[in-house]
Amino acid sequence: MKYDFETVHKRFNTGSMKWNELSKFGVKEADDIIPFSVADMEFVTPPEIVAAIKNQLDTSIMGYENPSPDYLASVCSWLKSRHNWNAEPEWILPSHGVVDAFFQAVRTFTEEGDGVMLMTPVYYPMYTAINSTRRKLVDNPLINTETRYEIDFEDMEQKAADPNTKMLILCSPHNPVGRVWTREELTRIGEICLRNNVLVVSDEIHFDLIMPGNKHTVFASINDEFADNCLVLTAPSKTFNIAGLQTSNVLIPNPELRERFLQTLRLSNPNPKCNILGYYAAEAAYKLCGKWLDECLIVIDTNRRIIADFLKRELPMLKPYRLEGTYLQWIDMNGLGIDYRELERINHEEAGLFFDEGYVFGKQGEGFERWNLACPSRYIEEALARMKTAYTKHMKI
Repeated sequence: MKYDFETVHKRFNTGSMKWNELSKFGVKEADDIIPFSVADMEFVTPPEIVAAIKNQLDTSIMGYENPSPDYLASVCSWLKSRHNWNAEPEWILPSHGVVDAFFQAVRTFTEEGDGVMLMTPVYYPMYTAINSTRRKLVDNPLINTETRYEIDFEDMEQKAADPNTKMLILCSPHNPVGRVWTREELTRIGEICLRNNVLVVSDEIHFDLIMPGNKHTVFASINDEFADNCLVLTAPSKTFNIAGLQTSNVLIPNPELRERFLQTLRLSNPNPKCNILGYYAAEAAYKLCGKWLDECLIVIDTNRRIIADFLKRELPMLKPYRLEGTYLQWIDMNGLGIDYRELERINHEEAGLFFDEGYVFGKQGEGFERWNLACPSRYIEEALARMKTAYTKHMKI
């Protein structure tokens, strides 16, 4: 490979939440244990991005700066080349993060007491966006087929038909279950929402992280009617591991919806913008780092296969769901016969394993783990060995 996917910069005592968790349980740098939880990568930043930031530090003033025409063009070019979507620069509004964007969308397009639908289990800040703003969660549980998750369209149709349901926050690709929704599935979602006047807020932050054999479809690219009834949230942050630069894009083709969203942004900031270095980093990523991403996906897919093969051979009672998109492996651990809270303790205290616990994604996630695969393969292999040693002592089957 051309790029470095072996070096790990350990982030103890840096403000990194997931690395600080290791310290709480006595893990030290010499233990050579890394966390597999929060969804940022343990890969070094692509060198082209580092070079672009250094160049701007040497040649620019770090003043107020809105997205430049070159930045907007780079976003649209990436969307066209990687996702076959002809987005227009004027559709793009800034956000410090996709989480900020869907919180803002809930505040903009719904009122207290309105229903907001989620396809659960799902990324936990989406619950917070609903509950903290006094909206009503409309739960559309996914159907667990034991090998992957499917959409319960009958339930979705019924709940969308309630006049109080005003919005669907669509997680696409889905975090944590790893589904890449097919064009046909997205079309059914879009048709249901159109028939029932439900606005779609499509969180597509993981849309570049697609495993071989799968294809992501941008929701708004399906047809003009869907584009007119949605917001599409994207960012370079997951793709290129630059979340700390706080630069995301809210694409709103419908000018009326776009103006409403902008007006609510201006309630807290009269001139909304992102981090100046984030703009430069994102532009460099979209122009120069396509090959880095291609190599990164090979490493993630390799890690996926390492886990699947090991569990099938050594711990067949554990069920890894086929990863179609994201770098987050969803695993059903209930076959161990261990209470999920006790399993969390065993992982932390005995195995040195730090995942995102499945229960944080909703009731359906109890007894599951979400494993971040964006790291050198050697750490995956070492973790699997510790997993087998620790679990063998406690299995009740």
